[in-house]
Amino acid sequence: MTGAPVTATSVGEILDLYERWGPENYDEGLSQLEHALQTAALAVADGAPDEQVAAALLHDIGHLLDLAAAEDNWVPSDIDLDHESVGARHLASLFPPSVTGPIALHVRAKRYRAATDPAYAATLSDGSTRSLQIQGGPMSPDEVATFERNPAFGAAVALRGWDDGGKVDGLPVPRLREYRALLERVALT
Repeated sequence: MTGAPVTATSVGEILDLYERWGPENYDEGLSQLEHALQTAALAVADGAPDEQVAAALLHDIGHLLDLAAAEDNWVPSDIDLDHESVGARHLASLFPPSVTGPIALHVRAKRYRAATDPAYAATLSDGSTRSLQIQGGPMSPDEVATFERNPAFGAAVALRGWDDGGKVDGLPVPRLREYRALLERVALT
């Protein structure tokens, strides 16, 4: 991968990744950066702890890593690129499981909510509806039971709610650099 190292080495590197690739389109008509900032702002508005705000801001970093790896040759795909796992692994050397756990589980949280709340699927954006099918659709009852036992279950479901809400064109939010101090507080180094 030419665009970013396999594992994150600093908060500055992460911010640079967002500045370089964040302006690229997100599946919703927003940029990757706009979606990240909105998701984080919703976490802050809910009074989430710093670790959850960091997870909200960084939850789709796997998409940025994919963009960086492809450089200017990225093409949308109808296959699941496992962005949640790619992102969590990338961040694991720099952030604690309280940040990376919800990131790794935020797609499963969507599948969980689709399985346990009949009205949830109707609230999803067009992009999230499409990706839900690519990502495996609603969970089975056994998957639901297993997911509910995961220690990061509650944080992942909360992140999913902010993720779903962070898709509003033109929503005013703090700038990326305003999260630097929070990310440095939460980082392991």
